[in-house]
Amino acid sequence: MIQGLIGKKRGMTEFFNDDMVKVITTVVEAGPCLVVSKKTKDSDGYEAVQLGFEEVKPQRVTRPMKGHFAKARVNPTAKLKEFSATVEDYEIGDVVKVDIFKVGDILDVTAKSKGKGFAGTIKRHNFSRQPMSHGGMAHRRPGSIGQASYPAKVWKGIKMPGRMGGKNVTVQGVRIVDIDVEKNLLFVKGSVPGPVGGTVLLRHTSKGAKNASS
Repeated sequence: MIQGLIGKKRGMTEFFNDDMVKVITTVVEAGPCLVVSKKTKDSDGYEAVQLGFEEVKPQRVTRPMKGHFAKARVNPTAKLKEFSATVEDYEIGDVVKVDIFKVGDILDVTAKSKGKGFAGTIKRHNFSRQPMSHGGMAHRRPGSIGQASYPAKVWKGIKMPGRMGGKNVTVQGVRIVDIDVEKNLLFVKGSVPGPVGGTVLLRHTSKGAKNASS
């Protein structure tokens, strides 16, 4: 059994469960993915399957990657990712679809968050504003960052203005509330990182859901 799939965020919608309770969900197009290569314990020291997602024209990939896909005798794909799997269950060229999941499964969802550009400490770290009255000279400034004569330095990791967002973020314990096998759509409770159209990685998790009662 493979432990994950590559997908694409398609947006958000509402879903009503059997008790007619409205649940806000994110729609993810999960697969179909091609098995491009396999990793075995004898040759690589671990078992995994490399999946490809979204076929592209051969001229869109580099020459080394063309050889990689040609060796597997599959069409080039835009995305490649390894997932833990029982290697004997899959052959190169197989298509893995959303039916590897079922309603109620709990996943970890990884995606690149939206980039916010350069941001100050109020927006980036939720700092409070300084007094706005007449005479105030440091309304949105972060304030003092230095130390006394000892240790006479600024500690690493201090919260400062800088780039906000644009990082890989993993949301753990996301529950599947519905699946559309024909359209390869997965409906997961809550929000997932990234913009609409962004690539997401879906993995089975051993942890519980964020809200086990729902």
